[in-house]
Amino acid sequence: MKAWVNEEYGASGSVLKFQTDHSVPEINDDQVLVKVQAAALNPVDYKRMLGFFKGIDSALPHVPGYDVAGVVVKVGSKVTKLKEGDEVYGNVNETPLKNCKRSGTLAEFTAVEENLVAVKPKNLSFAEAASLPLALLTAYQGFELTEFTPGKTVLILGGAGGVGSLAIQLAKHVFGASTIATTCSAGKVELVTSLGADVTIDYTKEQFEELPEKYDMVFDTVGACDKAVLAMKEDGKVVSIWGKVTAPGVSFLVTSKGSDLEKLNPYLESGKVKALLDPKSPFPFSQTLEAFAHLETGRAIGKVVIYPIA
Repeated sequence: MKAWVNEEYGASGSVLKFQTDHSVPEINDDQVLVKVQAAALNPVDYKRMLGFFKGIDSALPHVPGYDVAGVVVKVGSKVTKLKEGDEVYGNVNETPLKNCKRSGTLAEFTAVEENLVAVKPKNLSFAEAASLPLALLTAYQGFELTEFTPGKTVLILGGAGGVGSLAIQLAKHVFGASTIATTCSAGKVELVTSLGADVTIDYTKEQFEELPEKYDMVFDTVGACDKAVLAMKEDGKVVSIWGKVTAPGVSFLVTSKGSDLEKLNPYLESGKVKALLDPKSPFPFSQTLEAFAHLETGRAIGKVVIYPIA
């Protein structure tokens, strides 16, 4: 099969190579083989490629990629819910860092456990569906971790990013936040407001941690936990998805769960929660290196998606 492969650790532009004869992965009894239609890139992809997690990673070579949307073409003997022809989406690695699969989603086929994927919402394109799993599950599980309940207030740091844009929508439509504030640059105010933000803070002009308003929850998607804890109420909570953690803030790593995607499917199917693709997306499969270069600038809005895979 065609696949993007890194046989050594390093910068994506140097080590990621296109192969036309890479082996199609074998499936285990609890797995399905997915014909990949679209894949999304995440910062963890290039950090893994750089070797940040090599001590707990699987052996090289790697086909990068976590997020996938595609069609089931083969099922293992212990698969009970999915069948050939089902359109599915999910994150193929149960945890982001430890023992990630050697064969990810930047290929024509990928193997994934049945319990890590869900049936794709019919109203979403493959590109839209592929953009969601890792970021959507991160946003959802962050709110779950803090035991967020309706009527509480939340400040989301980085509201125009992949996780932040979905966190705004989940806060509004799933968790019932009374006030949703977010940090962003001036050029992204209209975007985050359209997603459901009530308050926008231009981080280029204001220090959010110095403002008088404090929040029940601060969701840190940008690695600013030291400042985030200054913006929470006395009994508030801070959850951070990367960077150094400052008490009483807590960090967490997303766990891929098809069951969580299934819970969120109704919100996607109703249009209340929408996928947000970067304006330059989708990138064709042949331009995966350009897609990584764009993601690595840190200026992507929403998700960087590869489509079609061929």
